Amino acid sequence: MNGMVWLDGAILDAAAAKVSVFDHGLTVGDGVFETIKLIGGRPFALRRHIERLHRSALGLGLDVPLGEARLRDAIDDLLAAAPAGEVGRLRVTVTGGVAPPGSGRGTSGPTLIMAVAPLEPWEPDTVAITVPWPRNERSAVTGLKTTSYAENVVALAEAQRVGATEAIMANLAGNLCEGTGTNVFVVRHGVLSTPPLLAGCLAGVTRALLLEELPDADEDDLPMSALPEADEVLLTSSTRDVQPLRALDGRELPGAEGPVAKRAIDAIADLQARNLDP
Repeated sequence: MNGMVWLDGAILDAAAAKVSVFDHGLTVGDGVFETIKLIGGRPFALRRHIERLHRSALGLGLDVPLGEARLRDAIDDLLAAAPAGEVGRLRVTVTGGVAPPGSGRGTSGPTLIMAVAPLEPWEPDTVAITVPWPRNERSAVTGLKTTSYAENVVALAEAQRVGATEAIMANLAGNLCEGTGTNVFVVRHGVLSTPPLLAGCLAGVTRALLLEELPDADEDDLPMSALPEADEVLLTSSTRDVQPLRALDGRELPGAEGPVAKRAIDAIADLQARNLDP
């Protein structure tokens, strides 16, 4: 990719930014990351993303090399060197650093990488499928935003094979969990619900904001059978914001015309317009 990258304290042209082939993030997926939406060249909900980055790193036993103030300064420096335009994305990645081959970490300390990239707008609504591979809500890394995304890659490839943009998974209990890169909200009888974090889903930033902005929404264990019965289904993520489904497993849904979807979309858009760091 073109552009500029912040790598361990230096801002470099992307073509010149290199990490070791023995970096633990590459060899075993030992790392955590955040993807942050840029609006007007500024990061949205940065405080929440930095807090989650530190929570994920703590859960994985990693140190984030910079505290919040220094990380914000580094992000400012990178954005000054690599303007993202009106809408873009910032990816912040922390890995275990250089280590011998195998699961054990080395002594070199973590690697910190930040990169800016364009963000292509999502369609107003989209299509998803469910897939048979469950999330393990009792995993040691449940709820951590790690770079170990192989399961997501397989599930998303299956979705894309049939013309969908997301794959939705259950957990081991058979309840709704999440998508490969999204949280899932379900509307039944006018009530907007999303699985609780104990279901194994990621503590999505947009998920939390939507629950705050629409206080009548709730968290509830939802069986997968709730999906074919749902009046509306919404996906949320930092890049999609709120994206309703127009079809799930071939069943048509109201998409962006759904009444709850409209409320949710407007709520997040209004929040972004009035407060870039809620």
